[in-house]
Amino acid sequence: MNREKELLEALEAADTALHHLESADMLLRSSGRWGWLDMLGGGLIVSLLKHGEMSDARRELQAAQDAVRAFGRELKDVQGIMDVNLETGDFLGFADVFFDGLLADALMQRRIEKARDSIAAAQRRIREIRPLLEKELYG
Repeated sequence: MNREKELLEALEAADTALHHLESADMLLRSSGRWGWLDMLGGGLIVSLLKHGEMSDARRELQAAQDAVRAFGRELKDVQGIMDVNLETGDFLGFADVFFDGLLADALMQRRIEKARDSIAAAQRRIREIRPLLEKELYG
């Protein structure tokens, strides 16, 4: 495979990962707001809305986690071309934090914030690497 194709694939994987991370973060933020309202006595409708958002967030977190892993694989293909490493172990646990047994609303709020912090770390790292890929590709 040629150098240009490998770099383009890595850039595409970075964009896909960022898209899913941003979407997951937006859904978690929304879930968190519904969660606070639910804790304040929001009632059945608020509870249903919160659970719907959480369900969507779970799906998007899984997609984000898969996309970050795919980006990591693409970076391995590029490593012969340039020295870049994505330490995925630091932030791939964002979905695990969220999926672990859901106990109480207050605990869920903490987990949502923790997952969002991990997502932010993943976004920062990908945004640091992406310009390096572009520089290598376009000069």
